[in-house]
Parts: sequence; structure tokens; C-alpha cells
Amino acid sequence: MTPDSGSPTATQASVQEALDGGDHQAVLRLTDEILAERPGDDAAHELRARSLLALGRVEEAERHASDAVRLDPDEIRYRELLAQTLAASGAHHDAAAEYGRLARNDPRQRDWVLAEAGELLSAAEAGEAVDAARRAVRLNASDPAAQLALANALTRVGEGPGALVAATLAVELTPGAAPAREALADARWLVQQETAALADFGGLARELTGRDRERVLAKARALYRQRAGMAGRLLAAWPWLFGQALRSGWI
Repeated sequence: MTPDSGSPTATQASVQEALDGGDHQAVLRLTDEILAERPGDDAAHELRARSLLALGRVEEAERHASDAVRLDPDEIRYRELLAQTLAASGAHHDAAAEYGRLARNDPRQRDWVLAEAGELLSAAEAGEAVDAARRAVRLNASDPAAQLALANALTRVGEGPGALVAATLAVELTPGAAPAREALADARWLVQQETAALADFGGLARELTGRDRERVLAKARALYRQRAGMAGRLLAAWPWLFGQALRSGWI
């Protein structure tokens, strides 16, 4: 990451200043100038990718992040940025591979291990996500994010007892946190503690708003319908009525 002798240091500093100030149009303008003169300026590709990602221009951001990695494969910052752009584009398998590469190089970096687990789960590779989450737990068993990641991954592969233990620990470590409580409800349902799970879902539905509440209600309704009798299936057929019943504790 060493610019050539003609590098306009002030311009590079100006790009960073613009990025820090959230002036992404200035970043794009300045990096246009730099890359027109020096297409191999890896730092300019990085800064441009960061602004493009912030602007939601994910495909372009991924291209410039890839260029930065190609020009300096050993720069950790570039590989982390590439993983972020891949995740934003929905390429979760590839993002997990990048985070996994970073984590193997520095296994103590729990953020990379957790990111790898999350991307693997998003890529429907739950078994591998369990392995990554367990590595995070081994780093620190008192890390609530690690326990939550493990609970979600174990739930996805159907390991109810293990998911229940991890989710319970996540709730104990972060009392009141909605993601941990939702993971606990999922785990309780998996081990057939239906009454407790529905109570958890109902509590979340009363507290959450917007899309989060709708997601929890939809999940609870789908799960309830799987095990309900005729009357329960009729109730679940009416989303509004089911939501009212769940929030009121009638089911």
C-alpha cells in the first residue's frame, strides 16, 4: 500500500477527510481523479468502495474492494471490506469464506468468527455455522453474542437441547434483549415447551414494533399452526385475530 513518488498526499488526505465527514460525492470525485492518474492505487479503491457501499451501490463497491484486495492481498482491512460488500450483495457463502480466512489468520478476533457464523447461517449452511459459533464460544463463554449465534445455529439444525442451553445463557447475559429472548422462544418450541415458547413470543409481540413485530407474529403463527388442532388452525388462519390472541396471552 505504498503510493508512487508522484502521489498527491494531500489529495489522499482529502479523500479520507471527505469519507470521515460523510461527503461521499466528494470521495467519488477525488478518487476518480486519483485512479485516472494511478489505476493501481489500492487505497483509492478502498476509499471509493467504502463510499459506494454507504451509498448502496453494492456491486460497484464490491468491484473496487476486490481491486484493493488484488493489489494488496495481505492488507486485512481490504479483505474485511470485501467481506462486508459480499454480505451486502447477498453473496453470503463468499462473505463467510472471507471472514473465515480472516479468522484463521487471527483466531482471537471474535468479530470475524461471529461474522463468519452469521454469514454461514444466511447461506443456509447451518452445520458450518454451528462450528463457527462454537469457536466463538470457546473464545469467551460469557460472550452473549457468541451464545446467541450458537443458539440460532443449533436451532436451525434442530439440536433443541443445545440451543436451549445457549439461548438461556444469552438471555442471562443480556436480560431483556429481544434477539436473545426470541432465540429462547425458538429453542423452547423446538424442545416442545410450547406454552413457554408462545408466552415468549407474545411478550415480544407486545414490545416490538413495525417489521420486527410482524416477523415474530408470522413465525409464531406458522409454528402454532404446525401443532394446533382444528380450532387452533382456524385461529391461525386469521393473522389479525391470532396476533390479538397471542399478545393477550389467550393461547
